[in-house]
Amino acid sequence: MQLSAFAEYLDHLLRVKEIPDSSLNGLQVGNSGDVERVALAVDASQASIQKAQDANCQLLLVHHGLFWGKPVALTGAFYQRIKLLMDADLALYATHLPLDLHPELGNNAQVQQKLNWPVVGDFGEYHGVTIGKKIEFTVPQPLENLVQTFEKGLACDSTLWQFGPPEVKTIGYVSGGALSMLEQAIECGYDLYVTGEPGHSYYWTAKEAGINVLFGGHYATETLGVQAVGQKIEQDLSLETVFIDLPTGL
Repeated sequence: MQLSAFAEYLDHLLRVKEIPDSSLNGLQVGNSGDVERVALAVDASQASIQKAQDANCQLLLVHHGLFWGKPVALTGAFYQRIKLLMDADLALYATHLPLDLHPELGNNAQVQQKLNWPVVGDFGEYHGVTIGKKIEFTVPQPLENLVQTFEKGLACDSTLWQFGPPEVKTIGYVSGGALSMLEQAIECGYDLYVTGEPGHSYYWTAKEAGINVLFGGHYATETLGVQAVGQKIEQDLSLETVFIDLPTGL
């Protein structure tokens, strides 16, 4: 498949031109023009680029790309990433907020698929865009059961700030590094806020507000979207995909 046609397919699927973001979403690095096999990863790192090349892929699709709204000098580790891509004739496609908020394939929408938690609406405004999900149970669920389901569904270890009720009816869910949206969850009166990364500066905010906060790791909560896009690519285009799993422990 021609790279230009594949990039156009992704642009349309993920609505990358419609969603404001600090990331330069879309095709960030080209190749000689063809795509037969697609690698998917959370981060554009030297390791993910090398593994994509080893897997005989012509394009690497990532959630965290290389360009974030300002010029970058082609030096050091950044140069090495670009050089690896160019030497491998490997294209790079990035989708940040468009992947977070996609209604079916997104990191946050996938929580319903993975955990079977009832999503009832959207939650969490970031850069003027709502990216997360509101979850509400008809019958309140024991917090400890939700933690077990979360760890099993995302295959992750979690950290819990247990400052709220032992039974949970409402949850705000935003993947990745979204602890800054904690106050929005507090304002909504949720029993539990779920995100990726913990942060010292929000500990007392959560404790004093009496809200539970559950962290699964930035990486673990953002593998869902790229994997879902891979399945969609295989279904729509009959192209082979491979997921490159490079957990950071964060």
